[in-house]
Amino acid sequence: MSNAKQGLKAAKAALDSQNFDEAASQARTVLEVDPKNYFANVFLGRALEKQGQIHPAIDAYKAATQIKPEEDLAWRGLNKAYEALGTSGIEGRTSSALGLAQIYAEKDDKHECQTVINHAVEYAQHHGSRRDYKKALELYLPSSPIYDFLEGRLQHPSLTYMRLAEITELEEKEQINKQIGERRTRIGAKLGQVTADVTREVFAQSDLERIYTEVINWTTDDEIRRSFEERLLARAYDHLLALPSNEKPAKREQVMKLAHDMVIIKHPFVLAWQLELEWADIENITDIDKNVLYEFIQQFPDSGVAKVLRGCFGKDIKAKKQEIQENGHEDDTSSETEKAPEKPRQLSEEERLLLLVEGLEESRGSAFAHRIVGDHYLSIEEYESCADICRSGIMLYESECQKSGLKLQHSIDAVNSNLATSLVYYQSPKNHPEARDLFNDILTRKPEATAALLGIGLIYEEQADFEKAVDFLERASLRDSTNIRIGTEAAWCRVLNGDLEGGLKKLQSYLDELLADRRASLDLRAQTLYRVGKCQWDLYPDKASRKHRAGPYARFIAALKANPSYAPAYTSLGIYYSDHTKDRKRARQCFQKAFELSASEIYAAERLARDFADNGEWDVVELVAQRAIDSGACKPAPGSKRKGVSWPFAARGVVQMNKQDYPQAVISFQAALRISPNAYHAWVGLGESYHSSGRYIAAQRALEYARTLEGQAEKDSAWFAQYMLANVFRELSDYDHSLAGYQQVLDERPNEFGVAIAYLQTLIERAWQSIESGFFGRAVECAEQSLVLASKMSVEHHGAFNYWKAVGDAASVFALLPSHVKTFPSEDVNSLLSLHVQISDDILHEDGITVQSYLQSTTNGEAQDMSHFPSSLTTAIIAYKAAINVSSTNEHAQAVAWYNLGWIEWHAYLRFSTSDSNPRPRYAKSAIKAFKRAIELEAGNADFWNALGVVTTSLNPRVAQHAFVRSLHLNERNAKTWTNLGTLYLMQHDIELAHQAFSRAQSTDPDFAHAWIGEGLIALLMGDAHEALSHFMHAVEIADASSTAVKRNYVVSTFDDVVNDKSRSSELAALVRPVLAVQQLMSQLSERTAFAHLYALLQERVGDYHAAGASLESVCAEAEARYEQSESPQLLGQFAKAKADLSRCLLAAEDFEAAIENAQTVLDLTTEIDSVALKPEELRKTRLSAHLSAGLAHYRQAAIDEALDMFRAALEESNSQPEVVCLLSQMLWATGSDAERRVAKEQLFDCIESNPQHVGATTLLGAMSALDNDVDTRDAVLADLQAMRTDDKIGGLHRVRVESLLSSIAGLTGRPGENGLLEAAVAVMLAPSATQAWSSMTEVTDEVYPAEMALKTADGAVPPKGSMTTEQLSSAFAATENAADAQRAIALCPWQQVGWKSLSECVA
Repeated sequence: MSNAKQGLKAAKAALDSQNFDEAASQARTVLEVDPKNYFANVFLGRALEKQGQIHPAIDAYKAATQIKPEEDLAWRGLNKAYEALGTSGIEGRTSSALGLAQIYAEKDDKHECQTVINHAVEYAQHHGSRRDYKKALELYLPSSPIYDFLEGRLQHPSLTYMRLAEITELEEKEQINKQIGERRTRIGAKLGQVTADVTREVFAQSDLERIYTEVINWTTDDEIRRSFEERLLARAYDHLLALPSNEKPAKREQVMKLAHDMVIIKHPFVLAWQLELEWADIENITDIDKNVLYEFIQQFPDSGVAKVLRGCFGKDIKAKKQEIQENGHEDDTSSETEKAPEKPRQLSEEERLLLLVEGLEESRGSAFAHRIVGDHYLSIEEYESCADICRSGIMLYESECQKSGLKLQHSIDAVNSNLATSLVYYQSPKNHPEARDLFNDILTRKPEATAALLGIGLIYEEQADFEKAVDFLERASLRDSTNIRIGTEAAWCRVLNGDLEGGLKKLQSYLDELLADRRASLDLRAQTLYRVGKCQWDLYPDKASRKHRAGPYARFIAALKANPSYAPAYTSLGIYYSDHTKDRKRARQCFQKAFELSASEIYAAERLARDFADNGEWDVVELVAQRAIDSGACKPAPGSKRKGVSWPFAARGVVQMNKQDYPQAVISFQAALRISPNAYHAWVGLGESYHSSGRYIAAQRALEYARTLEGQAEKDSAWFAQYMLANVFRELSDYDHSLAGYQQVLDERPNEFGVAIAYLQTLIERAWQSIESGFFGRAVECAEQSLVLASKMSVEHHGAFNYWKAVGDAASVFALLPSHVKTFPSEDVNSLLSLHVQISDDILHEDGITVQSYLQSTTNGEAQDMSHFPSSLTTAIIAYKAAINVSSTNEHAQAVAWYNLGWIEWHAYLRFSTSDSNPRPRYAKSAIKAFKRAIELEAGNADFWNALGVVTTSLNPRVAQHAFVRSLHLNERNAKTWTNLGTLYLMQHDIELAHQAFSRAQSTDPDFAHAWIGEGLIALLMGDAHEALSHFMHAVEIADASSTAVKRNYVVSTFDDVVNDKSRSSELAALVRPVLAVQQLMSQLSERTAFAHLYALLQERVGDYHAAGASLESVCAEAEARYEQSESPQLLGQFAKAKADLSRCLLAAEDFEAAIENAQTVLDLTTEIDSVALKPEELRKTRLSAHLSAGLAHYRQAAIDEALDMFRAALEESNSQPEVVCLLSQMLWATGSDAERRVAKEQLFDCIESNPQHVGATTLLGAMSALDNDVDTRDAVLADLQAMRTDDKIGGLHRVRVESLLSSIAGLTGRPGENGLLEAAVAVMLAPSATQAWSSMTEVTDEVYPAEMALKTADGAVPPKGSMTTEQLSSAFAATENAADAQRAIALCPWQQVGWKSLSECVA
C-alpha cells in the first residue's frame, strides 16, 4: 500500500511538473499493484491525454468512473478527452456530460448540473452533426434522467420536440434524395418505383410521427398544435401511400382517425376534408352528411370541389369569412346558440354549369368531384359528357383504392352505373356491349339495382331482343313503381315485341298520368305521345287511318309541341308528308330537322341522302353518310338481333369514288358488305373501286360475285356489274371475255353509248396489243370490226371525243400495216364521214386533206394529191380533226386530239411517196403545227415536247434539241426522250453526246429497245460490227413487234454477219429469227422491195428455196413494172441482181431450165456496163453468180460442154478465183474420165500454186489423190495439211475439214487403226479443247473416255460460247454409250439416227 501511495505522489508530482511520461509510468506501476485504484486511472488518463493518446486516456477515465461513479473528477477528465477527439467524440461527450450531470443532481447542485447539460448541447450544436445535435437535445426531453431535477430550468419540451422535428425532416429529405440518386442509375430501375421504395424504407426507420405527436401533446399553443396535427396527417398519409397493400390497413385507420377528428372540430385543413369525402364509400351521394358538404364549401370556397358542390346544390353558399364581413361579427363556435344563417341565393342553370365545369377543371384529381358532376350531367341528359367524366372518375377511384387500400365498391358501382346509363344513350348501340358488361357486373353484387335493370332492358330494346327487354324493364318497374319512365319503356317494348294493343293501352294509361301531372317531364310526355302515335300508325296500316289528321298525325304534332327537339316525331311526320300528302318540301324539312336533332335517325338520313344524290350534291351526301356512321346506329352491337344499316357506308364509298379516293372507297364498301353481305350495289361499288385502284383480280372476284346477286337488283341497274366486269377483263388484257361482256350488255341495252364506246376502245386496244405481239392479221380484223361498229352507231353519239379518237386509232392500225390495206372497210368509212363529220375552218387545212377531197378521191378513183396515199391514213387524219372539233370545251381532250393529229400527219410525211410534185413538206409542217397547238393547251406534258422534238429533228435541230431538253425537264426518267435526243446527236455526228444520251436511256429503262439500237449504230460507226450485232440482238429480244427500226437494223446486221462469217451461213438457228423479223417487217412497210429481196436471200440460206424463189419473182416483177415507168438504170440493176439470185434459187430447187433462162437474162442485161447502174464489183459478182448457176444447171442436165463454157466464163469473170476453180475441178472429177480428172488436178495444182494457203483447194486435191491412189501427190498434200493443222490462221470450219481429211487418208492407207489413232491423238494434242478431235478419237477407239471428253468440250462450244450446232452436240451425247446421254441426244435432234442407235444399244 505504501508503494501505491508513493507511486501516486510521484505521478501527481510528475503531472505538476508536466513530465507526462513519468506520470504515466508511475500510474501504470500503481495499477499493476492495485488495478482498482481510482486516482491511478485518473492520473494515467490525464498523462495520456497530455501525450495525445486520447483513446487510451478515455479507457483510463472510463475505468475510473466505473470504480467510483459518484466522483466527478474522472467524468470531467472524460469530457475533456472526448472534446480532444473533436467531431468523432461528440456522442461520447454527450454521454459523459449526462453522467457528470447526474453526479451534480445527486449533490443537488442544479447550477452545475444545468451548466454541464447546456454546455453539452451547445457543443454538439456547434461542433457535431445533426444527428449529434439531435442526440444532445434529448437531454432536454422528459425522457432524460435529469429532466425532473432540472424541470423549470430547461426549455419547454415542445420547443425541443419542434427542433427535433425540424432536424429529422432535413435528415429524411437528404437521405431520400441521396438514396434515390444512387438507385435510379441501376439497370432496369424506374424512378417511381425507386422513390416509393426509398420513401417506405426511410419512413419505416424514422420517428418523425412520434415527434409530431409529442409536439401536439406538450405544446400549449393551439396554432402550433393544429399545425403539427396537419403535418402529422400529411406525414401519415404519405407513409400510407408508400406502404405495400398488406401493411396499409393499420396506417389507414390512423389516417382516417386523424382526418375525421379534424373534420369534427371543423379544422380547415383541406387534406382531411378531401379524405373524408374521397374515402366515403356510399351508394348514393345523398347518403353523405350535407352539413359536412356545406361546411366544406364555407371552409374552402375557392377549391374546385367546393365549386362543384355549389353547382350541384344550385345555391350560392358563402364562405365563413364573407359571412363574418357581412354580419359584422364572428360566430362564437363555443356558444350554445348561433345566429341563423341567411338563406343562400338560388343559382341559375347557366351558373351551375359554369361552376361545375370550372370546379371540375380545378379538381382533376378528385374522384368525388367527378362523381358529383357525372350525376348532374346524367340528370340533364348530357350523356357524352357524363360518359367522359365517369370514365375519368372510375380511374381516379381505382387509383384511390390502390393508394389507400380501400375497396370503395359502392362508389365505383355508382360511377359505373352512371357510365353505363350514359352509354346506353350515347352513340347507341355502339357502346351497348360495354354498358351491358358494366350493368351485369353491378348486378352480380346487387341483383335488384334499379338503374342496372333499367339499363339492360334498354340495351335489349335497342338490340331488338324485346322479350328480354320486357323482363328486365318490368323487374325494374316493380322495384320503382312510381317511375313512369320505366313503365313507359316496358310498355313500348311490349309494342315492339308484337303486343300492339296491350302496349298501346299501357302507354295510354301512362300518357293520361303525364297529362294530369303538370310537373311531369315534357321530354317524357313527348316521347310517350310519339309512341302512342307510332302504335296507332302500325296498328291501323290502311291509308285512310294514317292520312287522318286526328290519328297518328295529331300525336306526332302533340309530341313536337311538348318537345320541339324530339327527332323521331319529325321522321314520322316526314314519312307522312312524303308518302301520304306528297308534300316533298315539308317532308325534306322534317327529315332534315330530325337528322339535325339526332344522328341516330337513320331512316331520315337515308331519305335525305337519296334526295341530295338525285340532285348531284355529293358533298352533302358524304356529310349525311358520315354523320350517320359516326352515330354508331349503323353497326349492330355483337349479339344484337337488330339488322345493321349498310347504305351510309355504300354512300360514302360512292362519294369517295367520285373524289377518286379509291383506297378509302374500298374500305367503305367492305364495311357496307360486312353489314349486308348480299348488297348488290355494294359489291358492284367494291369491284369498281378495286378496278379504279388497279387491283384487277380482286375487282374480278367482287364483280363475279355481284353477278350472282343480279336477281336482287333493279332491272335498270342489273347490267352494270357485267359492264364493270368487262372493264376489268379489258384491263387484264383478256379481250375475248371483255368483248363478250360488252356484247352481252349491248344485246340487252343497244343504246347504251358508254358501253358501245368501251366496246370500240377494247377492239382498238386488242388491235394494238396484236401489233405489239406480232399478230398483224388479228390486229387488222379488230380494226375493221371497230370501224364497222363505229359506222353503225347512232348519229347523236358522233359528237363524243372518244368516238372520233377510236375511229382515228382504228384507221391508224391500217396505216401502220400497209400490207393489209385491201381489207380496209372503205364503204363503211365513207358512209360515216359523208354524214357525220364536221370540222371547223381553223383546224389545220394546210395538209390539204378534207372530208370533201377524200370523198371525191374515193368516188373518182384517185384525185390530185391522193395518189399512193392510203385511205386509212386520210381517214385517221380526218377523224383526229373531228376529235379536235368536238372537244372544244375540254382542254385536255383537245390537247390529246392535237397530239394524235400531229403523229398521224408525221406518219403521212414519212409514208408519202417521193415524186416530182412532192407534198411531203406540208405534212411535216402540219405535224409541227399540231404539236405546237397541243403544247399551247398543255405545256406541262413531256410527251408533247418529245413529239415536237421528233418532227423537227431533220428540219431544225436546234428546235428539236430545245424540245427534247424541255421534255426531259418535265420528266427526266423518260427513256424514249433520251433515246430521241441521242438520235439527234447521232445525226449531227456528235458520237460522244449520243453515247451519253443512249446510256442514260438504258439506265432509265433497260427494257427500252431503241436505246440499244442507238448504241448498236454507234458501234457500227466505230467499226465494231460484232458489238453492234449484240446490241441489235438484245434489242430485238426485248422489243415488241411494232418497232420497225429494231427489226430493220437487226435483220441487216445479222445478214451482213452471216455473209462475212462463212461458218454461220448454214446455221439454221441463227437464221430463223431474222427470217421471221423480215416477214413482219414486210407487213409494216409500204416500200418493201429491198426487204423482200433480203427475205429471199435468208430463205435461201435456210433451205426454203421455193419461198425464196417466190419472193424473188415478186421483187423482179415489181422492179420490172417500175422500170417500165421510169426506165431507171438503178431499177434495171436491182432487177438483174434479183434475177441472178432467182436463178440460183431455181437451181437449188432443181428447176434447171428456169435457172438457165434467168441466168442468161442476167448475162444479157449486164453485157453493157452502162446499161445498169451497178458498181464494178457488184456487176462482177452478179455475172459470176449467173455463170455459175447456169454452169451447174447445164451440168445437172448433162450438157457438159455448155457447163464448161459457163465455168470458163466464170473463171474469166473471177480472175481464176479459188472457189470457182474448186467448183470446176469437182465437176470435172465427177465426169469420171481420166483426162478430165487430170485436168481437174492440174487446175487445182495451178490454184494451190497461186494460193498456197487455200484450204479448200488443198483438201480437194488431197481427197482426189487419195481416191486415185496418187501416192506422190497425196504425200505432198499431207505435208501441206500437217502444216495447216498447226497454223493459227486457219479457222474452225477449215480446221475441221483438215482433220477430217487427215483421218480419212489415214484410214485408207497402211494400217487404218494405227494411223487413225495416231492422227486423232495428234489432233487432240494440237487442240485439246476441240470437240471434233475427241470425236475423231472416239471413232477409232472403243474407249468411253474420248467420248466423255468430247461431251465436256462440247459444253464450252455451244452458243453463245461457240458455234457448235445441235446436230454436233447430239452426236457428242450419243457417243458416250450412256442411256441418259442417248435420251438427251434424241431430245436435241430427234431426226438424227445416232441418238436412237445409241439408245437401242444401251437398252439391248
